[in-house]
Amino acid sequence: MQDWNPALYLRFANERTRPAAELLARVPSSLHSPARSLRIVDLGCGPGNSTALLVERFPGADVLGVDNSEAMLGTARKQLPQARFEAGDIASWAPAEGEPAPDLIYANASIQWVGEHESLIPRLFSLLAPGGVLAVQMPDNRQEPSHRNMREVAQLPRFAAHIGDASKVRTEILPIGVYYDLLAAPSNEAASVDVWHTIYQHPMDSAAAIVQWLSSTGLKPFVEGLPQELQAEYLSEYQSRIDAAYPERADGKRLLAFPRLFMVAQRKS
Repeated sequence: MQDWNPALYLRFANERTRPAAELLARVPSSLHSPARSLRIVDLGCGPGNSTALLVERFPGADVLGVDNSEAMLGTARKQLPQARFEAGDIASWAPAEGEPAPDLIYANASIQWVGEHESLIPRLFSLLAPGGVLAVQMPDNRQEPSHRNMREVAQLPRFAAHIGDASKVRTEILPIGVYYDLLAAPSNEAASVDVWHTIYQHPMDSAAAIVQWLSSTGLKPFVEGLPQELQAEYLSEYQSRIDAAYPERADGKRLLAFPRLFMVAQRKS
């Protein structure tokens, strides 16, 4: 997949940052490390909009942002010189040898791009220091019209040969109860586990605005899989379906329903 576009991603920065802030608000206020300053890791930090919330909430903490996009990391470094940023893969990330275990691992809208959650979630939780917190938020919108139509358009004959199996473009996240069980298993020694769903209703100016939002995230792998001459055709067909799926409201806007899954778990001290 081609590198991410920070400018396009940040056109809807307020909407993208809202769940990040609400995830952070549920991180226990008791989080602390009396022996040293907090070590915080933002996995899949993107352009740093979520990292900025961490820097503000925990002044003086050692905050590290990790992402596999050099473009996103470049933007984050410019915005937040007080934090550290490094390239890395969430699927295999672990603290560098000799570094202390993190007190908070925070992953906002990132691990839905990573597979094998049955092993990933317990592994990340195991990396925490005693008393540490794992905080995760993921879009849970694969069955929404916005994402069903991505796959349906991709299955049309003129696109299918290039895109392949559209069902495998993004990881299918697990039922919320499975995430609870993965964290609450006695072997993990969790002090608390909190899981919940929120469905945001984002007022969007038009069907085209919805497509623009998704062009920097969910639509990206579909469009990039097509030859240049078919990309505009795919987007046109997709936008016509979005226009039908999200009717105008009383003020002319479209309401984009956006379900998200949250989990916050703390290890025993």
